Amino acid sequence: MKAAESSDFSTTPLVGCGPLIPARTTQGRGLKQQIFECIRAVGEIPRVSIAKELSVSAGSVTSLTAELIDDGLIREIEVSKRDEDSGRGRPPVSLGVQQDAGFVAGLRLSDYRHTAVIIDFAGNSLGQASEDADKLHHSFDEILVAADTVLASALADAGKSIDDLAAVGVGLPGLVDHGTGRVPWSPVIRERDTTLRETLSARIGCPVTVDNDANMVTLAELWFGAGRSLNNFASITIEHGIGMGLVLDHQIYRGAGGLGTEIGHTKVQLDGALCRCGQRGCLEAYVADYALVREAYTALNLGKSDTGLPHAILERLYEQAKQGNDSARAIFHRAGRYLALGLANIVNLFDPSLILLSGERMKYDYLYAEEVLTDMSNLILQTGRPPPRVETHAWGGLVWARGAAALALDHATKAAIKT
Repeated sequence: MKAAESSDFSTTPLVGCGPLIPARTTQGRGLKQQIFECIRAVGEIPRVSIAKELSVSAGSVTSLTAELIDDGLIREIEVSKRDEDSGRGRPPVSLGVQQDAGFVAGLRLSDYRHTAVIIDFAGNSLGQASEDADKLHHSFDEILVAADTVLASALADAGKSIDDLAAVGVGLPGLVDHGTGRVPWSPVIRERDTTLRETLSARIGCPVTVDNDANMVTLAELWFGAGRSLNNFASITIEHGIGMGLVLDHQIYRGAGGLGTEIGHTKVQLDGALCRCGQRGCLEAYVADYALVREAYTALNLGKSDTGLPHAILERLYEQAKQGNDSARAIFHRAGRYLALGLANIVNLFDPSLILLSGERMKYDYLYAEEVLTDMSNLILQTGRPPPRVETHAWGGLVWARGAAALALDHATKAAIKT
């Protein structure tokens, strides 16, 4: 079994690329919201097709789309008639999202780099920004300033102001309670249990929604990536930490308290290596960037004076492994074995149809070599069926921010739709 690679979707509009949401997965969403999401997902669609997709009456679609047009959220698009139909009745019409109905921002706050994008309600990217982080750990006040800075840069690039935004989505690593907007713990914020959503919203004067950054990548995959047509899949992010997003029945699963699917902090070794969360034996303490860098000091005979950025040390370690350095190769080999164990646990627990390995570090092919996938296959329950497909996506930071923008767009359109 070989990992597949897919193409970049970092510039793909959010509208016209999302999934058609089956009626069985729209619990808690009114029909008007379902209709809007159907239009957003397809890009342009006639009323009769909406009725068919949602299994509702044509009359209901006609009346509710009229309300959405009055709300300024969708518009009619005249479709070119075929030559043989010219002159016969009213030109055929499709429906599409009104681009200037509103604008949202997506931010990703991270260990190395903060990124932001500005999109309109039709999902078109209007501006973007990237700011290198000056440190790995920030105070809460410093992370607020970092959010201000990267958001202002993206707004300037888009020619917009904060007053133009209907919502801002923010993703960051760690334990993030999406429901309350609190951050019990994040490796990029020194303080614990911070009120990120409430504080940032009051600071910028705009509604804010927050989530774990792995969920942002998962949402991006669900809306306009490899997960569009799948009911169940898992997205594993491998960078300075290990994150996971899980889609069950076409919805992101967050757990009872909004803190679920922390695969990086599942234990793979009792009393094992120290994790940055403060506990020992976590998966990310063997696979994440900082774990590999920790081992690199021994493998490369580095001293205290070798204080380069972690990604630079990782590059040196990788080059040494490629050149045959046994110690360097052993570090990646061990990381791969632990990754295989983590993937096997995901398969045995959730039986996903697809596993996506995402992040800039996926260029280190030792993490998804044939032996890693073979080890995973050997560790899962043997049912006679083939193991799930595995794909690798070496996305950059803007895809994470676009996932945050998708979250903001979902929040803003729900608020805009009058039920």
